[in-house]
Amino acid sequence: MISFPDVSGLRPTPDRVRETLFNWLGQTLYGRTCLDLFAGSGAMGFEAASRGAERVDMVEWNRMVLQALQDNLKKLACTNVFVHGQDGLEFSLRDARRYDVIFIDPPYQSDYLPRLLEILPQRLNENGVVYVESGAAIDVPPPWQVLKSGRAGQVHYQLLQIAQN
Repeated sequence: MISFPDVSGLRPTPDRVRETLFNWLGQTLYGRTCLDLFAGSGAMGFEAASRGAERVDMVEWNRMVLQALQDNLKKLACTNVFVHGQDGLEFSLRDARRYDVIFIDPPYQSDYLPRLLEILPQRLNENGVVYVESGAAIDVPPPWQVLKSGRAGQVHYQLLQIAQN
């Protein structure tokens, strides 16, 4: 049984939003590399792994949530998922890997989102996408373009890609 401690502020992505996102991405992520920053429950990363992602890196700073992610990783025996106990912004600044899909759902009250949108173009493979979840609608700066967007209650979500010239 997968379990998580009761941690104030943890906002798992609603099921219908997750279903919409994976419809946008296609039903399979076979061979793709994924990064789940601010992983929280890990739902996005574990879903990507279950859909054939070659590698999924999950980043979570909260120690209790990190421990739950590590426990669930053992229970699920996912050999293609790697959990990192770091702040998502710090990880993005230091990690040199490139990804096909990046999921970001930073704390809503933080200033992380604009900073991440500056960093992440260097972390994407060609034709890579970034899924952004936020508490308010955002206007994305260049070089980003919005491929798809939606809203479910208080959750605003967008699928972004670097604009092709």
